[in-house]
Amino acid sequence: MSRLATWPLDREADARVRRRAMAVAFVVLWCTGYPAGLIAVQHAAPFTILFLRFASAGAIFAAMASFARARRPALREVAHHAVVGVLSLAIAFGGIYEALRLGIGTGIAALFVGALPLATATIGLLLGERMRAVQWIGLAFGLAGVVLVLQGRFAASGDTAAYAASTLGLFALAAGTHYQKRRAPAIDLRVALAVQHIVAALALLPVAVLAEHFRIDAGAAFAAALAWLVLVNSVGGFALLFTLLRGGAATEVATLFFLMPPVTALMGWLVLGEHLAPAMIPGFALVAFGVWLGTRLR
Repeated sequence: MSRLATWPLDREADARVRRRAMAVAFVVLWCTGYPAGLIAVQHAAPFTILFLRFASAGAIFAAMASFARARRPALREVAHHAVVGVLSLAIAFGGIYEALRLGIGTGIAALFVGALPLATATIGLLLGERMRAVQWIGLAFGLAGVVLVLQGRFAASGDTAAYAASTLGLFALAAGTHYQKRRAPAIDLRVALAVQHIVAALALLPVAVLAEHFRIDAGAAFAAALAWLVLVNSVGGFALLFTLLRGGAATEVATLFFLMPPVTALMGWLVLGEHLAPAMIPGFALVAFGVWLGTRLR
């Protein structure tokens, strides 16, 4: 077979390799937000942190778009991405951070985020999407692995309000994932992320000012944590997330979130000295197998 005949296959294989590399990078970058967020919450109120994070990231994306002379979107396009910003950023992260403030614990918060594929699949079914049996099996293995990894980390997490806030954040993120894929137009990525982050910051500003009085214990630790959250998690992480969303089904992309709790547990062990029990290892294997099943190409 000639090189010309195999060229399309080579391009397809290269695209799969690049996509998988981006998926790995996204998982790693996203999970670093947990230790950074834990440090930040110790020095400032949660919604104040989120406002500063989203406002700073929005300004960076806007500057990047301006420097590149990206096309200015129409008002209708801005409105769609504003909805994504409110759902995927303001409400989703607001719910998770509020749950942490109420004492739900980082392990349970990670479990809620890890359940994103189930929430995304549920919303997808309501919207008429179809799921193959192998994808449901992958989701089940992934959830079982998440629970196994996080067993023993559920103590002192029974606050009903905290669970309600986490659930709200989970389904807001799932709804934002679907809305991003279905309705948000494919405008310049820097413009889209600038709109989403700025709108999310404006939505959280009243809460940060009126409820938290913009409480900040400024210092080197807080500055370093905030800088990490902005540059690594918001700028790097969300750029990868929405690049992945543009190239695949929302449920398949969301299945990557099953990797968040075990990877976060490993990072907590390495960075923060948190306990990592040997019984968690089978959970890691179940999660990896579930993600492999759930993200298989049609």
